[in-house]
Amino acid sequence: MMIRRAARVAAAVALVLALGVAACAKKKPPVARPIPPPPPPTEQPMTPPEPAAPTAEAPPPPAPVAEDAIAAGSLDEINKNSPLKPVFFGLDASEVDAAGQKALEANADILKRYASWQISIEGHCDERGTAEYNLALGERRALAARNYLVSLGVAADRVKTVSYGKEFPFDPGHTESAWAKNRRAHFVVTAK
Repeated sequence: MMIRRAARVAAAVALVLALGVAACAKKKPPVARPIPPPPPPTEQPMTPPEPAAPTAEAPPPPAPVAEDAIAAGSLDEINKNSPLKPVFFGLDASEVDAAGQKALEANADILKRYASWQISIEGHCDERGTAEYNLALGERRALAARNYLVSLGVAADRVKTVSYGKEFPFDPGHTESAWAKNRRAHFVVTAK
């Protein structure tokens, strides 16, 4: 009985080894079939080539635009006379209205023109409300402006956001007209 079992195990091991050797055997690469030679060229009378059609000269490169003086300046000069316009918001609002959309579309055109510029969008609020509420509202405003720019084709990695809440008012007054100026998303060029 033991001998039969040992014989079965030996036969199974031999079978596994035989299958392993057969599986590992290298297969012969396929033999390439010869390609028939190309047909001999047919004799055709030699005709001179037709003269090339005249081509229009390439227009000269555009002259530098005077606005590029903006890009030639330092970051401080660019931000002092910023071509990027702020977006203003209503009281306790972070939705971009029609006037804000126009400003963001103009800003997107500028950012597409100066594709190396990196910007930061600062979210600001008026002085009313708690510091925590205004920081959160300023963040929503900055993100709303950023998202609209990204939807217009500005790369998201070029635009950072920060909220200053009510800490840096544009107008220090305590009237509705001053508060309206302070509820904004402000654009700062951080790298060019």
